[in-house]
Amino acid sequence: MTATATNEIPKAYNPAEAESRHYARWEAAGCFAPEINRNPDAPVYSIVIPPPNVTGSLHIGHALQHTIMDALTRWKRMQGYRTLWLPGTDHAGISAQRVVKNLLWKEDKLTPQDIGREAFVERVWQWKRQSGGEITTQMRREGASVDWSREQFTMDERLSSVVREVFVRLYEEGFIYRGPRIVNWCPTDQTVLSDLEVGKTPVGKDKGRLWYLQYPIKGTDKRITVATTRPETMLGDTAVAVNPTDERYGDLVGATIELPLTGREIPLIADDYVEAAFGTGAVKITPAHDPNDYEIGLRHNLPHVFVIGKDAKMTEDAGADFAGLDRYAARELVVERFAELGLLEKIEEYEMNISTCERCKTVIEPLVMTQWFCKMGEMRDLALGLLETQQTPQFTPASYKKVYSDWLENLRDWSISRQLWWGHQIPCWYAADGKMYVARTREEAVANAGTDDLTRDSDVLDTWFSSALWPFSTLGWPEKSDDLANYYPTSVLVTARDIIFLWVSRMVMTGAKFVGATPFHEVFITGTVFGRDGKPMSKTRGNGVDPLEVFDKFGVDATRLFLAAIGSSDMRWNDSQIEANRNFANKIWNASRFCLMNAEGASVGQGFDDAPETWALADRWIMTRLHKTLDEVDKSLTRYDFHAAVQSLYHFFWDDFCDWYIELSKAAITDETPSPERDAGRSRIFTVLETALRALHPFMPYITEELWLRLPGIGADSLHANYQGAEPTVMLTAYPHSNAALIDELAMREMQAVIDVISRVRSIRAEMNIKPAERVTLLIGCADETMRAALAANHAQITKLARASEVVISDKLDAPKASARAVTSDAEIAVPLEGLIDFEQERARLTKEQEKLGAELARLDAQLGNANFVARAPTEKVAELRERVTDINQRTATLAQNLAALT
Repeated sequence: MTATATNEIPKAYNPAEAESRHYARWEAAGCFAPEINRNPDAPVYSIVIPPPNVTGSLHIGHALQHTIMDALTRWKRMQGYRTLWLPGTDHAGISAQRVVKNLLWKEDKLTPQDIGREAFVERVWQWKRQSGGEITTQMRREGASVDWSREQFTMDERLSSVVREVFVRLYEEGFIYRGPRIVNWCPTDQTVLSDLEVGKTPVGKDKGRLWYLQYPIKGTDKRITVATTRPETMLGDTAVAVNPTDERYGDLVGATIELPLTGREIPLIADDYVEAAFGTGAVKITPAHDPNDYEIGLRHNLPHVFVIGKDAKMTEDAGADFAGLDRYAARELVVERFAELGLLEKIEEYEMNISTCERCKTVIEPLVMTQWFCKMGEMRDLALGLLETQQTPQFTPASYKKVYSDWLENLRDWSISRQLWWGHQIPCWYAADGKMYVARTREEAVANAGTDDLTRDSDVLDTWFSSALWPFSTLGWPEKSDDLANYYPTSVLVTARDIIFLWVSRMVMTGAKFVGATPFHEVFITGTVFGRDGKPMSKTRGNGVDPLEVFDKFGVDATRLFLAAIGSSDMRWNDSQIEANRNFANKIWNASRFCLMNAEGASVGQGFDDAPETWALADRWIMTRLHKTLDEVDKSLTRYDFHAAVQSLYHFFWDDFCDWYIELSKAAITDETPSPERDAGRSRIFTVLETALRALHPFMPYITEELWLRLPGIGADSLHANYQGAEPTVMLTAYPHSNAALIDELAMREMQAVIDVISRVRSIRAEMNIKPAERVTLLIGCADETMRAALAANHAQITKLARASEVVISDKLDAPKASARAVTSDAEIAVPLEGLIDFEQERARLTKEQEKLGAELARLDAQLGNANFVARAPTEKVAELRERVTDINQRTATLAQNLAALT
């Protein structure tokens, strides 16, 4: 594709049309693959995407992370790096199984058990092929420049073989073991969950309860009171514990307790775990149904009594009156029976957290079960060693380093087996005599066992087990592939803070263990986008935002610019900001269209051939602003300050280029008479525009591509040296870098003096209600000789842009009393008002406005003076009101000054 003829540019930018056309062209041309870079010695930059669940669709969290990763990838690609952004999806064991299970029932009224494991797994694969790729289609829409030729899926056979290889090696080295331990059981999904997949849901005092139950001491008339939030579990108590230093119970340690409702007797024991200050200082111990009680039970060799089953119903061991009851119905009955026996001391309201499944929100049931576990001690030490000796990975923001290290230091063994059919089935086979054979394949297991009478373990591995291998499994490990050699370790991981433990830490541990190096040098933790109401987005609250709808309404580029500016901060969703970004895109389009309508005789890269000191002030100034902006952007992106980078580019394009440079250059470039001066001026404006489009491209890829291809003189020779031979596209040009030799601080100051004068005059015109067609006399007093000379040299520009009939510049301001005045950092200015306005009418207007602002200020002062309002109102609202107060005070001062000029 070659540059479009300039006279064909539409009046308005059509984002949707440009988005679909350019992405398809980029992908077809292979622009996203590292092989597009023809230089074998080019530096390498690589990112692996956090694989979204195959069950999912694009949400704001994805869009935020993908925008950041794409901006980094495009930035490095334009710098000449061989860039690989590797895409893929996760099989999402529990979520995918639930989706297909529900579809199976909805379509055929069948359960997975009705059709069997093999048929059900095939049904999931069928669903994945038909519907599981929705999110990858949506990623194309958002402009993600991932290398689709390397797309991976965690259940692909090659990645599955990597999972089996890692499992077998860890088992053979003693890291993986199988045995009974207390685990988190989800009664809805019917599977074990790791500690990290269990959420803590707060329960307020209005719903939380603490029941005080009395247990009789055998052979005495004494009772010991225990406080519990789960009365139903008392049916499985095997001890009561107190702190050994608690003097209240010193003479009771070793006593026998008659456990109510059960007919069993249990001991009263002493254990340091018990907090004497909590409740009554006596704690009921249920080793089979509480993680902390389980540990106490191990220390004291207590038996396990299982009274709650996998279905969250009471078992036969709970007693005939309770067997088969739901756990909450059993709770009510236990409390009722204790009350009848006179053993219910009291009930208190109690604020607490309950453990719930992160996915379905069902309350977790701790159960002792035989499961597969991975020892984490030695692998944890590998990760901590990398952090201490190599300072890797480096976190941005840096505060997450401590979060990461603190968690590693307190790491417990990982429960890795799940009771599902969809996922990586555990590579272990059992012989008839119960012996286990862990092997990479069934054939290997048969050879080791000496028999083919083997049954495979029915469990699958935790989804995060395969995700932990993602950075090296996707690059060809365990083979010594070119991709592994070239792109591992990856350059940076961009992810959310909520999976630092679930994923980031596990990737570091497995990478260090199996590849001998960190999987990424740096970790950038993105912020969180909250709903319009300032609360976390959720389906329950109904405050979620669909990024695809936002794309349709405002365009991808406008949305990306908003998301990029979030960076590592938390931010409330703001439609008005995205609308402002759409206006920014339209501003760029209209400014570029104006330039393209005056493109005859112009060529990108020309116009600045002479020595800088020969250039006009406006040209020296715009090149200074451009190269200062490029320096700011480069430094900001290097330190992952995306907000600063976006702001720098935004203000350069809107303020410096569109609002000022085009206006300052307009007279010269719109001249219809061809001349070398006109063509040079046109070339200069296109040179600046082209450079700015390249700088903005990583954030707004579509509009920059659409405009860049239309610029005069653009072609294959415009590409970066490493991409020669490729189809012309802005994404393969050289990213512009600052040239210190073109930064002229004096030109900055001189031009700012001109801009300030013009801006103040425009403000005066607006404030004093001077008609646009009215020409004013402008008086300027400037004591600084250098600045006075600069203002004089730009007399014509000031006259034109301030709409002045006369501009008088002197070393000291001498103006009539009836003048509107203003001050800049370098000058005093005045606009005589006699003959321009009706003084009496204007005094009335300004007085009315002053009174209106005074009333508003009084109302705001009353609000902000109300301590209850300030304490309860959202922080953003209070800040907004205070900002308005400041604005009113400034406006009132200006009105007073203008009224004084009219007296």
